[in-house]
Amino acid sequence: MIYTVTMNPSLDMIIAVDDFALGKTNRTRTERFQPGGKGINVSRVLHNLGLENVALGFLAGFIGAEIEKKVEALGLRHDFLWLENGCSRMNVKLTNYEGTEINGKGPYVGPRDLERLMGQLDRLGQGDILILSGSAASGVPDTIYGDLMDRLSARGILFVVDAAGALLENALKYHPFLIKPNLCELEALFVEEKNGAETPVMECMRGNGRQALLPYARKLQEQGARNVLISLAGEGAFFLDEDGKAYCLPVPEGKLVNAVGAGDSMVAGFLAGWEQGCDYETAFRMSVAAGSASAYSEDFATKEEIAALEARLRSVGHCEERGVL
Repeated sequence: MIYTVTMNPSLDMIIAVDDFALGKTNRTRTERFQPGGKGINVSRVLHNLGLENVALGFLAGFIGAEIEKKVEALGLRHDFLWLENGCSRMNVKLTNYEGTEINGKGPYVGPRDLERLMGQLDRLGQGDILILSGSAASGVPDTIYGDLMDRLSARGILFVVDAAGALLENALKYHPFLIKPNLCELEALFVEEKNGAETPVMECMRGNGRQALLPYARKLQEQGARNVLISLAGEGAFFLDEDGKAYCLPVPEGKLVNAVGAGDSMVAGFLAGWEQGCDYETAFRMSVAAGSASAYSEDFATKEEIAALEARLRSVGHCEERGVL
């Protein structure tokens, strides 16, 4: 069974605002509400791809009730834990200003609440997949993902970590099966010094192409990650597998409609491809197809939309190190 953990779920208000301007009254052109948080997003795409999974995490207050209602309306299985105090957060995301969003803080999660979550996870065992993604809630230490993995490390569980900063760094030593930093998160982890000035990874890419990412992915493997998937937005994606083979793919041609959850869709697509036969090239191709399909859709991509883009990417041919990098 696949389990996703969302420490700080949200109710996302997805809006489009034409000619957005600070200091003025802005009116929406379109708006919709959906349950959010990276783990829930992964659950949605896994569900669309026909992979059974259970969404875990913490809910509180009237917004939490609405999140639960919408999760159930989507047909997702869940086993959320309810907090006695506070209220789940609301996020505002502007679809036509890529990357522009306002995320709420969310409720406080205390030590006893974390023990309840750990008690839930104690039921996992051999062959299960646990996806730990997104930011920690207020009160949760940045060691939490590592702590969970340490507790469950001897059970034959595959761990996937999609998080930034210390949350990711503290989990690496427990050898996650897959990590998925984006380019900004990679830059935050590895900023080189050059002539006294910081030189981010993106600047290295401008001069050297995607092969500039290879040493960074290798460093993450040296720190413990088995497989490293780096999302590059409109530039596609880079992948280094645990056997040392590097792959990259461009995004298939299409019109960006909504970038919300594209990275989470990549995680779901990777696991769907992996479930087909434990083949890394297929998993990587499915990952890029799923991320792109969601970016080209108003909502999260359907199985049919992902399959169509995967077929287009398959026509590109092999994408491994010898042919690309």
